Formats: sequence, C-alpha cells, structure tokens
Amino acid sequence: MNTKEINTYVEKIWDESIVSELTNYIKIPCKSPAYDADWARHGFIDQAITQMTAWAKKHGPKDTQVEILQLSGRTPLIYLEIPGQNDDTVLLYGHMDKQPEMTGWDEDLGPWKPVLRDNKLYGRGGADDGYAIFASLTAIRALEEQNIPHARCVILIEACEESGSYDLPFYIDHLSDRISTPSLIICLDSGCGNYQQLWSTTSLRGMVSGDLRIEILTEGVHSGTASGVVPSSFRILRQLLSRIEDEKTGKILLPECSVEIPKQRKQQAAVASQVLDKAIYQCFPFVSKANPTNLDPEQALLLRTWEPTLSVTGIAGIPTIESAGNVLRPYTTVKLSFRLPPTCDVNAAEAAIKRTLESDPPYKAKVTFTPEQNGSGWNAPAVSDWLAKASDEASQIFFGAKCVYMGEGGSIPFMGMLGEKFPQAQFLITGVLGPKSNAHEPNEFLHIPTGKKVTACVAYVLADHYKHT
Repeated sequence: MNTKEINTYVEKIWDESIVSELTNYIKIPCKSPAYDADWARHGFIDQAITQMTAWAKKHGPKDTQVEILQLSGRTPLIYLEIPGQNDDTVLLYGHMDKQPEMTGWDEDLGPWKPVLRDNKLYGRGGADDGYAIFASLTAIRALEEQNIPHARCVILIEACEESGSYDLPFYIDHLSDRISTPSLIICLDSGCGNYQQLWSTTSLRGMVSGDLRIEILTEGVHSGTASGVVPSSFRILRQLLSRIEDEKTGKILLPECSVEIPKQRKQQAAVASQVLDKAIYQCFPFVSKANPTNLDPEQALLLRTWEPTLSVTGIAGIPTIESAGNVLRPYTTVKLSFRLPPTCDVNAAEAAIKRTLESDPPYKAKVTFTPEQNGSGWNAPAVSDWLAKASDEASQIFFGAKCVYMGEGGSIPFMGMLGEKFPQAQFLITGVLGPKSNAHEPNEFLHIPTGKKVTACVAYVLADHYKHT
C-alpha cells in the first residue's frame, strides 16, 4: 500500500465532492421520526436518501450495488454491497436521520444553514452521522485505486438511529442472508477524545428515559390560599428524585443501575486520561468559575462512561417567567434521562426506577413514570492482535500519533444489537465527534481534517483485515 497515495486520494474526494455533498445534506431537515411524526409526508428523509444514493452510484467503488429498501410501516434504509476478493464480509454502518434544531445557535449559524469556517463545517448532521456513507465508500474506493484487495463490504445507512433504531432489527432480519456473518464491523458514529489521533470506542452506555408526572390537584389554586396545606408538586418531585439520586454527589442509589467496572476498562481510562488530561472536562462550555463533578481526569472519564447518571431533559406544567402568577400548580411533569453502564440490564434498571418512583408517593399524590424508550449499552469484545496493530499503525501514519481506546458516554443502539447477533466479530467503532463538536446541540460541526484522516484509517484497516481472513 502506498499510504501517501491513499491520503492524497482521500483528500481529493473530500475536497472536490464530499464537503459539497455534506453542505447540501445539512440543508435538509431530515429529523428522526421521534422528532417529526409526519416524516413520511414531509419527505425530507427521502430527499436525503436520494441525495446519498445518487452520490454512491456516481462515486462508489466498482460494481457497487445500491438499493433503497423500505419495509411496510418502517423508515427506509440504504443498502450498499461492494464485491470483495474473498468471501468474508465487513459490515459498515451509519445513519442519516438527525436530531431536532435546538435553540442557542450563534447568530450566523443554524441547524439547516451550512457554514464552512476554519476547517469546520457547521450544521446539523454532518458529523452525526451524514459523513459515514461518503467516508465508507471513499475508503473502499481508495483501495481499489491501487488494486489493493479487500473483503466483501456491506454498508447499512439507517433513518431511525436518533429515535433508538427501533426499525433496524427488522431490516437486519430481512437482510440476514445477504449480510451473512461479518468478521469485522465498522461504525463511524462515535466520538473522539481529540482531533490528533484515531480513537477506538470500547464501550457505550445504555439508556432509560421516560416521563415522570406528579399530580396533586385537579386544577390550579391561589398559592396564598393553598400553600402550607397543599404540597407543591415540585416539592414532591424533589423528594422522589432523592430516592433515585444523591443530589450532593450525583450518585445513583439503585443497585440495579450500577455494575462493577472491568479492570481492562479502568486501565484504558487511565491511558486515555493521560492523553487528554483536563481536556476531558475543559472541553465543556462551563460558565465562569464553575467546576466539573470531579477534577481528577481519570475519575471524570469513568464517571462519563461507566457510572449511571440522571438528567432532567424536559419539563411541563410550569409556565414561563413572564406568565407565572401566584398559583399553586396542579401538576409537574419532567422527562428523565438515565445513562446506564454498558453491561447494565436496562430492563431491570427500568423496572427498579419505575417501582421506586411510583411506590408509596408523598402525600398520596398521583405519581406515574411512563418509560419512553430504553436501549442496552455495549461493551466491546477483546480486540484481536491484528486489529489493535492495524488501528495503531493507521493512526500513526495518518494522524502522527498512537490510537487510543476509550468508552463513550452516549449510546448507539445498533452496537448492542450487533454484538449479540455477531458475537465473533471484531469492532472498530470510531468517529469525528470531538471536543466542542456539539452533537445534538447548537453549533454542531464536523472537523473536516479529522473526517479525512478517519477515512484513510478505515481504508488501512480494511486492507489489513483482508490479510487476516
């Protein structure tokens, strides 16, 4: 392999085609079904799929098979198949659905307004995960430009990931004979600790989310008349959350939500924290003089990747400041989001959360916890010697620094599903979502130089994989 030519080819395709395609893709508000119930009628998901498949047909490797599949009542899926020089299979994964707009974008930026500045392409979805199809096809094409053999490649691009990938299992079953049994799975939907090296994701947290509703009155009443006699629904909320979380430390109190952290993951966290040091928490936009929950980088990393947490991500029943009167409100509803350790039993955790919140409510208020979705975490199998060596060599060649292994605090539902279905497969889970890239948030961006280097690294790993099959 001429790695300089690989790098040159990848740079060329990104500069001449991929950046402009991602610019057009960012303009499409193809929100995931959870955030656009009328997605089929709006047609934005179809528009993005049409754009991506058109590019795949024009720029994909030789003999690329491009299909748009849509099972009845399901979001569509892009299926790509590239013949290889042996019968082994590599499965590459990405998604094209997006998170909603969110507020707080800088004045000159916006979710559907692509802006290229300082090697960063701003806008929703470029890094999460619109680039995946272009990077995957370019990596394979870069090998074919040098007549470097690779295994048969199958690429799946789904349209439901940001909603929990609830349609994907049906497609995996529908395509099981065509997918076969991959020995390597590559996912480009993860994060990176910095933009200076390749990062391989070793674990992903699971998740339980749902709505907690506390009702104490059938209608609002004057606070001067009722307060002291009628407890505030917000006070009841505080008491209920204290059953789940220690408000001073953030520790989740339910044993069903915690696991023992594996020794190897602690060792990898120690290495990653040495590389990143205080950047592990300094990358977040704290207000002046605010501190993280733990100033020790290694402990902060483990808190983010292997410890359970609770976040209140939404609230209802509370008027805005401008319209708030002296009224004791009848109810409060909050959306709770629990991030759970990678190996936690999310069904047991969900049941424990519901039981703890609903049992014996204060003042016999009406309390209901309605789970919205849950998703299992994922803990990668042991990395084979060839993949560890190939990943490190690729990182050294294209980034100039060693590959680092680190867990991620977020979730990719697809990974747990694939881990169960293909237990013998090796995994390379990586991505471009680095410091301040703001996935799901305002001012989201794709760091283009990292996108290029990750693409080249994928090409290198695919070539090395062929040698070991």
